[in-house]
Amino acid sequence: MNKTLISIAAAVLLSGCSLAPVYQQPLAPVAQAWPSGDAYKPAPTAPGTQAAADIAWRDYFTDARLRQVIALALANNRDLRVAALNIEKARAQYGVTSAAQLPSVSASMSQNAARTPANMRPDGEAAISRQYSGGLGVASYELDFFGKVRNLSEAGLQTYLGTEEARRAAQISLVAEVVNSYLTLVADQQRLALAADTLKSQQISYELSQRRFAAGATSGVDMYEAQSSVEAARNEMAVYTAQVAQDRNALTLLVGGAVPDDLLPQGELEAVTQTASLPEGMPSDVLLRRPDVLQAERTLRAANANIGAARAAFFPSISLTATAGSASGDLAGLFKGGSSAWTFMPQIRLPIFDGGANRANLTIAKVDRDIAVAKYDKAIQSAFRDVADALAQRGTLDERLASQQALADASDKSFRIHEARYEKGAESYLNALVSQRALYAARQSLITARLAKASNAVTLYKVLGGGWQEEGGGQVAAAGAGAGVGAGARTRAN
Repeated sequence: MNKTLISIAAAVLLSGCSLAPVYQQPLAPVAQAWPSGDAYKPAPTAPGTQAAADIAWRDYFTDARLRQVIALALANNRDLRVAALNIEKARAQYGVTSAAQLPSVSASMSQNAARTPANMRPDGEAAISRQYSGGLGVASYELDFFGKVRNLSEAGLQTYLGTEEARRAAQISLVAEVVNSYLTLVADQQRLALAADTLKSQQISYELSQRRFAAGATSGVDMYEAQSSVEAARNEMAVYTAQVAQDRNALTLLVGGAVPDDLLPQGELEAVTQTASLPEGMPSDVLLRRPDVLQAERTLRAANANIGAARAAFFPSISLTATAGSASGDLAGLFKGGSSAWTFMPQIRLPIFDGGANRANLTIAKVDRDIAVAKYDKAIQSAFRDVADALAQRGTLDERLASQQALADASDKSFRIHEARYEKGAESYLNALVSQRALYAARQSLITARLAKASNAVTLYKVLGGGWQEEGGGQVAAAGAGAGVGAGARTRAN
């Protein structure tokens, strides 16, 4: 062993330092501000408005029925239950790893009996000898001079904390899915109601055209055109009847059981889409608080600790095995005076030649760390893109909704004029049919636009990291994250 290695070993023995690289939070590979342009129009927010991560879902969604449905989903959803069980599993695995930092003490009692045959004894008589022993023992306790056990324990801790972040991310996604499923059900119920109203109107027009045809006032063309509109409306009724049933099935799956009828949505979209005010903040304040980003950082911290464990394999390892107790040739004298016995077996292992296995393991640990950095970068980039997309939608939805409302109003006026002219016999039913179909399409698109705006409020809340708190009013501690994106510099320790 050369002098350099001896000096390093001595320094570590005296200081007890870890061989893991000093962790520094990587720089975020995204811009320091959200995108700007025609699609991005900032929404006004009240002074002192909380960030999304600080707003509990109970405070953000104001509809009482919807909040009860979300609570049912959080209690019964199987995917979220699996995420919670993964936390329990990771906690137990961390307990196994951290237990290696303490000696394992066990108690034992034993008897050793041996029979010596007569032909092997000088007196020519067979004999049975017995030996009894009992005591406490420590088996192969490793003295952690080089931080191997501590680093493995730290890696286990970070993995465990990462599963907690994964559960929070799963809850955020579940809350958003439940709300969007609920809103989709409301929208499809409105579409079904619109199809029913259209069918009723078309049946009235069809009956009128039948009477006129019977009286010889019109040709059969108007009657058959009216009949075609009736059949088209019946088809739409069937489509949306099935869609509403499928929406309920989707909601049932998310909730993990049947949703009570009194909690199903009632009325218009506007009745269930009221939400709290929501600022988007700055990337450095928002992205590092998302649970999926925090989970990626936990993985990076674990990989960093594994490097320390891999480096410790190059240095000597010292383990102790010891027992203390009593031994006697007969059971009655096992714990009497003069029967004490002990053993002490220290062992030092110095790696000399391993075919490059230790060096390969260190390389693997470093590559795993670099992979974790890349995944952490990707998590931040994906989070940035999610928020930017939601902001782009939010900036254009008001204009889209206003234009769609104006189109629906104009189509309604056009249809009423053509319908009145047809009833007076001033024109054929074809013009009324064309305008009626345009009105129906405009109203359907208006429902779609309203749903898009409601869903955007849900998406923006989700991508900004809101939805995992049960109750509001508290600040979320972003454990392990720095104060800002640029809090640290990316390192590549060798």
